[in-house]
Amino acid sequence: MLSAESIIDLIDQGSIVWPGQLRGDGLLLRLGSPLQPLVVPGTEVVDLAEQSSIDDLYGEPVTEWNTHDVRPGELLLGAVAEPLRLGAGVMGMIGGLSHLARVGLVVHVTSPFVLPGWTGHLTLELVNTGPAALRLHHGMPLARLLLFALDGPHAEDVAPHSFYGREADLKSRYADEFPVGPDRR
Repeated sequence: MLSAESIIDLIDQGSIVWPGQLRGDGLLLRLGSPLQPLVVPGTEVVDLAEQSSIDDLYGEPVTEWNTHDVRPGELLLGAVAEPLRLGAGVMGMIGGLSHLARVGLVVHVTSPFVLPGWTGHLTLELVNTGPAALRLHHGMPLARLLLFALDGPHAEDVAPHSFYGREADLKSRYADEFPVGPDRR
C-alpha cells in the first residue's frame, strides 16, 4: 500500500491526478453530484441481458442538492465529488468509513478495486441498512481510496475502459458491456 508521501510524489509526477484531500495514507472520497435514485420498474423482472430493462430501474438524476435522505433499504448511486486518474502502475481499493457503517450506511457494495487507467468520477453504491432514514450532505466524506503500486513490469499506456469517465451517468451498463446472444440465454 502506498504511503501519503508516495501518493504525493506520484501526484507531483502526474501518475495520479487527484485534486481532493488525503486522509492518512489514502484519498478521501466526498459525495458529489449527481445522485442517481433507483425506482420500481414497470415490470416485475429486470432482464440483465437487456439494457433497456436495466435502464427502467433508474429515476431522474438529482444534480442540484444540498441534502438527500436515504430511506431504510434504499439503494442510491452517488458520484464522488473530485475526479480521479490513475496511471498505469497504480491501482486503488475503496473502503467505507466505519463511522457510517455503524449507523447502517454501506457506501460501496461491489468490487472495491479501481484498476490502472481509471479516469473520471468514481461511483459509490449507497445502501441504508439501518432502521431510520439517513440524511446525506453534499460534500460529506464517505470513503477513502487506498492506493497500491503494481508489482512487476506494466504498460505505460493503459487502454481505458469504454465506460471510464462517463460524465453524470452512474447507471449500470451491464448488458452493453456483456451482451448475451440468443444462443446463451
